[in-house]
Amino acid sequence: MSSRASQPGTLDLSVMIPCRNNIRTMGRVLESVRGLCSQLVVVDSGSTDGTLELVEACREWVGDDACEVVLIQTHWRGFVRTSSMAMEACNRGHVLWLDSDEPVTEEMGESVRAAVGDGVGAGMVRRVVEYQGRLLVNSWQPEWRVRLARMDLVRDGRAKITGIDPHNHLDIEKGIEVRKLDGILIHDSFETFSEHLENQLRLARASATALHALGKETNAIKMALSPLWSFFKQAMIKGSWRDGRAGWLAASTTSAGTLMKHMILYELGRGDSR
Repeated sequence: MSSRASQPGTLDLSVMIPCRNNIRTMGRVLESVRGLCSQLVVVDSGSTDGTLELVEACREWVGDDACEVVLIQTHWRGFVRTSSMAMEACNRGHVLWLDSDEPVTEEMGESVRAAVGDGVGAGMVRRVVEYQGRLLVNSWQPEWRVRLARMDLVRDGRAKITGIDPHNHLDIEKGIEVRKLDGILIHDSFETFSEHLENQLRLARASATALHALGKETNAIKMALSPLWSFFKQAMIKGSWRDGRAGWLAASTTSAGTLMKHMILYELGRGDSR
């Protein structure tokens, strides 16, 4: 599957990418927006694996591919604050938000080009997980995410990144057109489900910590039943079983992530008990 916009000429478009140690996927993501954006904004939270060298190489893009590269190096500020920092540094007419494991497909790139040309207020894309070169078209679906916004809306506060870590999203004020873009946004987030399980622990810890800070609590009943519901919802309601073995694993790691979140939140909530 091609992941490169096919039409020549960069747009009045900033692409923002928060990252840290993503050398496995970052090169593919950068290549997918080459020739599409006229500004690349990368906020890095301490990469040591060569990711920064990939970003610096984008300064050498020339001709129809040429773009301004803005590299901001900082400490990790959390999902919402880091993404917001990246968006605030963008200065083109539109901004496209990507994560460092989300290459743009050719069809999506063409749809972004059309949306920017039409001056739409915002655009949402369908994100699909890629596992070992195969798209999981049922697992975690449908997953539509608003990722494109006009920068005047951002500056006016009518488009902004909100949420509770690790679940950040681009919130658009009611009444503003949000166009569904063609194509898909690939989510190349893990190579094995063992790796995905490790990621689930990291996200579960971030989610539980954020919820605890907001005064949220859980209990033994939720800890027992929520993972079962998560598995059933993923496997049967969303139909991940249609993705074969990978679909069953997707339901299982989703359930495990839910269990870990409730376990950590339960422990945090009873931190003063012995």
